[in-house]
Amino acid sequence: MTDAVSPTPLRGWPLLLVTFGLSVATFMEVLDITVANVSLPTIAGDLAVSSTQGTWVITGYGVANAITVLLAGWLSRRFGEVRMFTLCALSFGAASFLCGWAWSLPALVTFRVVQGAVAGPMVTMAQSLLLRNYPPERRGLAMAVWGMTVIVAPLVGPILGGYITDNFSWQWIFLINVPIAAIAATTVWQTLHRRETERQRVPVDYIGFLLVVIGVGALQILLDKGKELDWFESNTIIALAAVSAVGLSTLVIWELGERAPVVNLRLFLIRNFTVSATVIAFGFAAMFGSIVLMPLFLQTQLDYTATWAGLVVAPVGILSLLLTPLLGPALPRVNLRIVITASMVIFAAASFWRATLTTGADYLHLAAPQVLQGLAVACFFTPLIVQYTAELPPSLFASASSLMNFMRMLGGSVATSIVTTLWDRRAALHQTTLVEHVVAGSSAVNDTLGVLAARGISGPAARAAIARSVSQQAYMLSADEIFAWTGMVFLALIAVVWCARPVRPRGAAVGH
Repeated sequence: MTDAVSPTPLRGWPLLLVTFGLSVATFMEVLDITVANVSLPTIAGDLAVSSTQGTWVITGYGVANAITVLLAGWLSRRFGEVRMFTLCALSFGAASFLCGWAWSLPALVTFRVVQGAVAGPMVTMAQSLLLRNYPPERRGLAMAVWGMTVIVAPLVGPILGGYITDNFSWQWIFLINVPIAAIAATTVWQTLHRRETERQRVPVDYIGFLLVVIGVGALQILLDKGKELDWFESNTIIALAAVSAVGLSTLVIWELGERAPVVNLRLFLIRNFTVSATVIAFGFAAMFGSIVLMPLFLQTQLDYTATWAGLVVAPVGILSLLLTPLLGPALPRVNLRIVITASMVIFAAASFWRATLTTGADYLHLAAPQVLQGLAVACFFTPLIVQYTAELPPSLFASASSLMNFMRMLGGSVATSIVTTLWDRRAALHQTTLVEHVVAGSSAVNDTLGVLAARGISGPAARAAIARSVSQQAYMLSADEIFAWTGMVFLALIAVVWCARPVRPRGAAVGH
């Protein structure tokens, strides 16, 4: 049993150790969301399955993660945050080891499901433990550190995954987690096991848990498989949508009447929590959409390698890494709504800048908007987290973190599905329009054929080159449209930001 709900804050070396252990665990988990993506063709080939079947390596992880992230609050109340975090970190390492030694696709998917299931509570509890053990006046810094790991890890994932797969073997993208998980678990347990959170013998909300599995699981599978199955042209997608809608609607009704809910939906009655959740869900969706679309366009249309596509996206972390630690301590003294608004404006500027890109853009022109976006990222997560935790007692940190992380993950999943679908469909429309202007015998076509002939390309090869160029232009126009639309989303969110109550500039503001 515990100890105090709000213990004396840590300082000095113990605080540094806890920050290191929790940050490393968060980085490891978020990294694993994207690290396998670029390795999927290799994994599918080695296990003698199709690439379509291989996508369950990603889908299985995402479904399990989305379900269990909502259970973190209940698990922390029932078993204690320190104990659950340590158990989840060790289990993540064990599941990673098994993934690295998987002998078939069913085995790998099973171990990835376990990995995703223990990852959801681990990240949420890492955020909660940081908030609980930092001095109130430095919680902005704590969330700055946490925010950096959440942003940088998905960008590093494709680069690291591609490098390991190309130079070693895909198994090592999982095996490298084993020592990291052991270090994180050992560090946090040694420092915090005497500061365990209060445990409550809350009853098990079996019905709520079942509804979470059904509603969230069906929704995640729908989002992951929608594009592949042509969305609502597929009876499978229609059935999944119906199951998810019924499951989630019933979950809301059930949990609002439950005395010990597995998901604390009453948090949405708190204005700043609701505002922050809305901005994080839609803002992260708009940001993640560009993170997904840019490498996809570079690899499929401009023949970039996975590593170079990752290097184009990676500069978003530069300003974020430099500025986030400086911004965190200053947050209690400023109007958070102004900082978040600045983030939305900079995000929008970076999005509109991307909307001007052409197929002839070089690396610097492609990467420059990413550098600017890093400034927006620094002003995004941390102020929003400080804003909603300002009205919460420490006993609700885990429940609030689990819901907020779920909103972030849901935003990312929805954005991925919408962006990839829109990109293909808008490109098809643009290609139809462009083809109408490619008329045999026209001066433009003749000039292009002349240029190609001078390079030794003629006949069918020349016509194929023109078709390829038309396709590239169509996909570039489609990408530019989507980048512009994401900019509009950021500008629209400014109105939501100012619905929040101001957080008073005092040290304890971030604590209660």
